[in-house]
Amino acid sequence: MLPARFAAALPLLLGLAAPPALAGEVVIAPVAKTEYKSIFGQVESRDLAVARARIGGTIMELGVEEGASVKAGDVIATVVDDKLALHLQAMDAHLKELHAQLDNAQTELKRGLALVASGTIAKTQVDGLQTQVNVLTSQVTAAEADRAVILQQGTEGQVLAPAPGRVLSVPVTKGSVAMPGETIARIAGGGYYLRLSLPERHAAAVALGDTVLVGARGFAQEQLDIASARKGKIVKVYPELDSGHVLADVEVDGLGDYFVGERTRVWLSVGQREVIAVPAAAVSLRHGVDFVQVAGSAGPQDVAVIAGESLEGPDGKLVEILSGLKAGDKVITP
Repeated sequence: MLPARFAAALPLLLGLAAPPALAGEVVIAPVAKTEYKSIFGQVESRDLAVARARIGGTIMELGVEEGASVKAGDVIATVVDDKLALHLQAMDAHLKELHAQLDNAQTELKRGLALVASGTIAKTQVDGLQTQVNVLTSQVTAAEADRAVILQQGTEGQVLAPAPGRVLSVPVTKGSVAMPGETIARIAGGGYYLRLSLPERHAAAVALGDTVLVGARGFAQEQLDIASARKGKIVKVYPELDSGHVLADVEVDGLGDYFVGERTRVWLSVGQREVIAVPAAAVSLRHGVDFVQVAGSAGPQDVAVIAGESLEGPDGKLVEILSGLKAGDKVITP
């Protein structure tokens, strides 16, 4: 009997290879792969508030610039109309005149009441004096209302932020003339969302509540990395096509520091298909060619394959096999 060390070396001396240790076999079965459409989403603000001048005049103060954050009610600019001060002076003078006339009419009415009591003048004359007092009283009330309007116009020279948000543009400068209704600042408020524009052929694949994957900021990320991608949800699908495209809004966290109008890469699920996939550990690369060991009647065989994208399987990472294998093959895992 040969010693144990010679018995172990005998197959090598005879030119035979020792059988490899097999960790296991995996029977290939088609798996469902989610197909993602890579598109770009554009950052939009939910609200676009416009701060407008309520009166015409000269912009004496301008308190914001592009990129500034404002709260609702903050003073953005102050518009001054010099004519309002002149109108106010004229109205004060007119009120003094009316008050003087009213005082005189009330004095005449008191005198007339005294004379009609003694029978000196007729009752109709007193009625005329009373009517004159009433008319002047109404004129004073109207003039005071006009004066209040002028004062209100003066306070409306302050341009207030209509909503909280970030200032996108300020198309005016200090010292320039502003007309009533002219835009002083544009404010993006209400938070940000992503606006998607999908080709019409994908219209049936878009529905409310669908999950989309949002890549990193910028254009560097060309391939989908599910592990690092953020998840968003479709919250609105517009019922009208725009130039052959379906518009949809996606709600996603972490867009607060993005620019309005900035684009970022988004992956949207547009369906599923069955693919052949093997465990990633079963694929080996030799001389630039991918090989997979397949169990056969004559023993393990190395089969050249064309590998595709990586998939997430229930037991770990899988690799899609584009050609070289078929369903039912037994793949040897090392």
